[in-house]
Amino acid sequence: MTAKLNVALMQIDLFWEDRQSNLHAIREKVYSLPEHIDLIILPEMFTTGFTMDPAKNAESMSGETVTWMRKLAKERNTAITGSVVIKEISKNLKETRYYNRLLFAHPNGNIEHYDKKHTFTLAGEHEVYTAGKERILVQYKGWKICPLICYDLRFPVWARNTDDYDLLFYVANWPESRISAWDALLKSRAIENMSYTIGVNRVGRDANDHNYVGHSACFDALGNCLSKDINGKESTLIVTLEKETQDLLRKKFNFLADRDGFRLSGINGIMI
Repeated sequence: MTAKLNVALMQIDLFWEDRQSNLHAIREKVYSLPEHIDLIILPEMFTTGFTMDPAKNAESMSGETVTWMRKLAKERNTAITGSVVIKEISKNLKETRYYNRLLFAHPNGNIEHYDKKHTFTLAGEHEVYTAGKERILVQYKGWKICPLICYDLRFPVWARNTDDYDLLFYVANWPESRISAWDALLKSRAIENMSYTIGVNRVGRDANDHNYVGHSACFDALGNCLSKDINGKESTLIVTLEKETQDLLRKKFNFLADRDGFRLSGINGIMI
């Protein structure tokens, strides 16, 4: 178990639908980080920007980006995570599905993934991407980590801490026009789940003329801000999370023991 987790929140501008340029730029940034980083978090759709053209941009799970992540995680001896556009073809080759898929690459090269549950209907994401059905918990260095994606942030039930996870994080392309909601909801998720909560958002302007100003941040279990971008430019925030500190807070206040039970449709009728 690692009592402390050093996390790099990589807030970056993205080249529109240009995988090669994004991978090259991110690799350089990763190699500029200190040696002691345990986890690097990249934004949503970090190889393309928030594209609604998956047929043009999708890769398979044996494609270039997955290979790149595995290699870089091994080279730097750190976990790397962020979401990309992934395609899956049915066994009869008659159906292709596209996913906004978060990949979590462990230092040993293993990959875990989470498919975005709440597709962003305002942009038509639900029309071209298949929604995920299951939340995952990543076990890493003795930490239980819950990874989610952008629009998931608006739905607190999906993030409900019923598994005593230690870290909740969101990767995003969250536009400037609604950034006040991003700020408020990140803090709320931290407080209600008594968990370290991180949000990593991109910066810059995309091909659809949406502007992104970052506001990447980390909050502790009481909603105190440990680190936050306020400049709206490319930057990397490095935070050190202390598991013992959070465990003591949970033991002292014990708020999670008083949470309500309810039934959530879509998760096999499980009472949580």
